[in-house]
Amino acid sequence: MSAAHWIYLLGLAALIATVVARRNVVALAVVATFVTGLAYGGSVVTGLGSVFNAAVLATRELLPIFVIIALVTAMLGAMRRLGADAMMVRPLGRFFRNGHVAYVVIAVVTYALSLSFWPTPVLPLIAAILVPAAVRAGLAPFGAALAIAITGQGMALSSDYIMGVAPALSAEGADVPAGPIADRAMVISLIAGVVALAVAYLRDVRTKMLDPMASALVVLPAAEAGSAGSASVGAGSPGTNAAAAAAGTDAAPSAATGGAAATLTTSPAPGEGAGGGSEDTADAAGPGSPSRARIIAVAVPLVFAALLVFMLLGRFTSLVPNIDDGQGAPLVGGTAALALVVIALTANRANWLEDVCEHFTEGIAFAFRTMGMVIPVAGFVYVGLSDYSADILGLPEDARAPAFLLDAIKHVEPYIPHVPVFASFAMLLVGMVIGLDGNGWPGLPFTGSLAHSLGEGSGADVSTLAAIAQNGASWTGGGTLVIWSSLIVVAGLTGVSVVELARRLFVPVVAGLVVATAIASVAL
Repeated sequence: MSAAHWIYLLGLAALIATVVARRNVVALAVVATFVTGLAYGGSVVTGLGSVFNAAVLATRELLPIFVIIALVTAMLGAMRRLGADAMMVRPLGRFFRNGHVAYVVIAVVTYALSLSFWPTPVLPLIAAILVPAAVRAGLAPFGAALAIAITGQGMALSSDYIMGVAPALSAEGADVPAGPIADRAMVISLIAGVVALAVAYLRDVRTKMLDPMASALVVLPAAEAGSAGSASVGAGSPGTNAAAAAAGTDAAPSAATGGAAATLTTSPAPGEGAGGGSEDTADAAGPGSPSRARIIAVAVPLVFAALLVFMLLGRFTSLVPNIDDGQGAPLVGGTAALALVVIALTANRANWLEDVCEHFTEGIAFAFRTMGMVIPVAGFVYVGLSDYSADILGLPEDARAPAFLLDAIKHVEPYIPHVPVFASFAMLLVGMVIGLDGNGWPGLPFTGSLAHSLGEGSGADVSTLAAIAQNGASWTGGGTLVIWSSLIVVAGLTGVSVVELARRLFVPVVAGLVVATAIASVAL
């Protein structure tokens, strides 16, 4: 353990302390990267180069995630221009009968959409169509934000069962197939999610966030976007008022967000949103004909449902080829890209070439606006992983890459009791630390290799240990516990404080992860 090891660990501890204090850690991550590089290389040049190289490497590693978010966002943007997005979810409006039911419905729909498309791209659709209907039914925006974050940024992302990117990354280090990891991660995420939803409902929603009279006075950011043309995505977004605070939104801006925000162009919910308004009003949402919009509204879900069936048949049967090991993301991304072209051609034959370019550019901009703040934090975490540290520190190709984080964990590993339950909770803790980068997935090969090591010593199932770490990393960094993740998008589109949202999510999410890990350690 060199001085650079200790400086890196002190930086990681400072980052965790800053998280507890609910402050933004981007600046801290930049400084910690510089100091670690300075201590290891012994020169200011190495320190400065480390900051730049870490940002470049983090961008390179996260680029596939940015691109899939951009493609799906572009497709949904084309659907929005045609008016097909509202038609696609309008039938769900009839289920929003009261605040209690709205909490369940928005959770189920968010989970289904996020599991298929990833949560961040579908957030504008959910916020523009479903959230207004839920609020009118009596659910406060904060209650909707809790349900969206738990099921989308937590449950769906932690298993990544359809795309398969996260299980494939975990399998790289675990030396086991991605399929068993995906299956176990799905079970763990469902247990954690159900527990988190129940705790959040009993702790906050049932007692504080079901007030139809107050909710009726709330003006959501998505609704303001309909008249102003855009919505501010971030903490302290405009559109909240005293009535919103009375309904439990606590939407006052907070300096803890570090001013991070993004701007997202959205369209108003047609008519009265998902739950009301005439069909003629809804059809007027886009420039295309109502019949074309209906065709797209039906065709897009059917295409992605067929894709899901194909992937599941490949995983569980021999009827079609197995497309395991992360191939789900390219399939979904490619399908979204082709769907974008078809939708743009359907909506506007005269200018469809320009429309495709415009939607794709907006999708790329949205992806980087919402997830860009993750890059410096991820870069600092990568300094501690041997797969990335050599590039960041500018070492020669034949030099031994330092592994600051792995070396520290190896020093602690002998003290972990060789009992499956202890190994399981150790993997959960390591996964949550990895997730502090605001994403969590790039560190999954590392947690996979650690799962392989602990599994051999404790007799625990390696796939289960890898799946536990994957859940810990994804729930933390994917967008439920740290405010520099896509959680800021959830907060901005629902008009609540991202700091307060993270605070209220902490107990439900941690309780869910603890219960799920305990069950997994003895049953999976």
